[in-house]
Amino acid sequence: MIKFENVTKSYDHGVIALSDVNIDINNGEFIFFIGPSGSGKSTLLKLLLKEEVPSEGKIIVDGRDLATIREKDIPYLRRKMGCVFQDFRLLYDRTVYENIVFALRVIEASDREIKSQVAHVLELVGLTGQENKYPNQLSGGEQQRVGLARALVTRPPIVIADEPTGNLDSETADEIMRILYEVNTRGTTVLMVTHSKEIVEKSHKRVITLSKGKIVSDTKGGVTYGN
Repeated sequence: MIKFENVTKSYDHGVIALSDVNIDINNGEFIFFIGPSGSGKSTLLKLLLKEEVPSEGKIIVDGRDLATIREKDIPYLRRKMGCVFQDFRLLYDRTVYENIVFALRVIEASDREIKSQVAHVLELVGLTGQENKYPNQLSGGEQQRVGLARALVTRPPIVIADEPTGNLDSETADEIMRILYEVNTRGTTVLMVTHSKEIVEKSHKRVITLSKGKIVSDTKGGVTYGN
């Protein structure tokens, strides 16, 4: 589904964010990206979302070379990817329901689809009955669940989670991870950046470690992937 081929990303001021990165990601995988700050994790996600373009190399998503996608088609690419962020990025002047519906309005879903999908995703993230509250009436964990619901409501084949548990206590983080694992078991590909060694160590999922823009390890259950 996703392929990075010899991808390098450098900036005008001489910083090389990624260097000769090669990754093959299959449908339905759950992959953690770990490494110190500045290792290239966020750049990798930005390239995938086409918020940045590689200086060298090729990125393939669902059989399409991102370099050939026209500007007007980028929103359609991003509709395949639900995004969850550490800082939630909610609309604080809108209710939980309105925050979630926003994602469906963008893809011009019908009223029937909206009613069905919002009810389903609220149940999935454990927020049934909270739809009329505003984000500032919710705890941090509940706000992240809203963010997760918004990412999942369009049923994207790929979920990108950038430090989704970074601002949460361990119990709440475990609940967010439970939802992500459940979504993954249904076939959704999940790509998650994290600094939490505890989450990674007990997951038994594929882990890609970056350092100074390079992949230094790519393993799952003791098996090393080729790069």
